[in-house]
Amino acid sequence: MRFGFEHSYAALPARLHTRVAPTSVAAPQLVVYNAPLAEDLGLRLAGAEAAAIFSGNTPPEDADLLAMAYAGHQFGVFVPSLGDGRAVLLGELRGRDGILRDVQLKGSGRTPFSRNGDGRAALGPMLREYLLSEAMHALGIPTTRSLAVVATGERVYREEPLPGAVLTRVAQSHIRVGTFQYFAARGDQEAVRALLDYVIARHYPDLREAAVPALALLSAVTQRQAALIAEWLRVGFIHGVMNTDNMSVAGETIDYGPCAFMDHYDPRTVFSSIDHGGRYAYANQAVIAQWNLARLAETLLPFIDADEARAVQQAREVLDPFVADVDGHFLTGMRRRLGFSTARPEDAALVRQLLDVLQRAQADWTLTLRALADVAASPDAAPTGELPGELGPWLQAWRARLAEDPLTPAERARGMRALSPAYIPRNHRVQAALDAAEAGDYQPFHTLLSVVQRPYDEQPDRRAYRCPPRPEERVLQTFCGT
Repeated sequence: MRFGFEHSYAALPARLHTRVAPTSVAAPQLVVYNAPLAEDLGLRLAGAEAAAIFSGNTPPEDADLLAMAYAGHQFGVFVPSLGDGRAVLLGELRGRDGILRDVQLKGSGRTPFSRNGDGRAALGPMLREYLLSEAMHALGIPTTRSLAVVATGERVYREEPLPGAVLTRVAQSHIRVGTFQYFAARGDQEAVRALLDYVIARHYPDLREAAVPALALLSAVTQRQAALIAEWLRVGFIHGVMNTDNMSVAGETIDYGPCAFMDHYDPRTVFSSIDHGGRYAYANQAVIAQWNLARLAETLLPFIDADEARAVQQAREVLDPFVADVDGHFLTGMRRRLGFSTARPEDAALVRQLLDVLQRAQADWTLTLRALADVAASPDAAPTGELPGELGPWLQAWRARLAEDPLTPAERARGMRALSPAYIPRNHRVQAALDAAEAGDYQPFHTLLSVVQRPYDEQPDRRAYRCPPRPEERVLQTFCGT
């Protein structure tokens, strides 16, 4: 079978990647298949055929199989050679929207970048990525997508034997900050230039005529990341491993490892089992993204200005406002979530006061903001039981602010519900679904997937999925799966 692949990345200099075939698996079984995404990519596949292709057993005839080279700072420590240690790029497909996207197998066996790893993936983490990435897409947040998960019929060995799987990931590209770092660390300016030109042509074509393309690219990537991080904060998402090799220059959320959604509001929340110091806590994500972007800037300095001091100064002018820009995006989003169609100087203080109350009350982030929409729909009604009692004084100030806004209650509530989800992939629900899948029961996974694919709908028959965990249900740690 031929998919109609393009191979623009494969056409770059050979040292940017290495050609490698997937390792075949024993008994591929299609667990989940994203038919709407496949349709958008022009693909129509049957179950057995899809299992054979997306396991890596029978790659499409027009695939050009390769693993990409990249480096990265992992928890602040630079690792000069990482690369696709368990992933193979099949090629690129142009969707109905005209955008070119990578199609990659993850968990498809050893590559030259495996560093003594087995190149495989366990079923649970691959289903987690499918579930979380599709939930993020439904929330309207830029993200890689998941096309399929295939169980391999083999075991992988982590702390214990686990069922294996291969995920098919779709992304605008898999170029990361760490991709630039790999070649800059080797002094290979020719390769950095090739990447620079390629990323501009593929993701930011409007910049081709910029006076300083490298500086323009840094600015464009920075702007996309500021908007993206603000969106994470909006829904309480915590990435968990914001290493530079996990930051896409296309501005998408990528690599769903030990990620999770926050239940009760606490800016210090950490879920990742390996983040012992809280480097990637919820409230640190903007600062860390800025740090990662500074590492990208370092690779581009020779292309910004021949005088390093001038290049550094120009890069700083791009990066310095980053955290303030994230805060600005977040404030704009919170204004809309609180039902304000206009902006007033006092809104920032009102948002800060709300966050302070939620933290003290250990109130649920998602339920509280959704419940405010119900209150806004009926201004004279008593607050719902999903709002903490400590919000009383704040509610008075909020209602006074609403009274000065021109929207009708119905318009306001409708706009608030469009930005405040009723359903997120609660960590305890995710873990329960993955545990069941590993035991051979996929129904809880499919049910949860169907719920989080409609996050803004009321779904009366699924209201239990709105609820935060009871104390005994809490899942406080998530894991990478590598």
